[in-house]
Amino acid sequence: MIKVNEYFDGAVKSLGYNTEAGRSTVGVMDKGEFEFGTSEHETVLIVEGELTVLLPGAQEWQVFGQGQKFEVPAHVSFKVRVAAPTSYLCQYR
Repeated sequence: MIKVNEYFDGAVKSLGYNTEAGRSTVGVMDKGEFEFGTSEHETVLIVEGELTVLLPGAQEWQVFGQGQKFEVPAHVSFKVRVAAPTSYLCQYR
């Protein structure tokens, strides 16, 4: 079953699905700045575009582009800045 997710007045949209490895989402973020909370460990892979990310406990923003990934532990929040539409794959494990 595919689940449709929409956040921040439609600026972030994703499709959620399950595989044998676990739950994942693939989506697109439009321009803007967003804060996300996690309930599980997340690995985020940038498919196309670029995200500027402030990870939990970090003092400085980091840039992640196409083919790069970052990880976020469960039960924290993190911020992202998006300058142009960016697609991503998020795996919850």
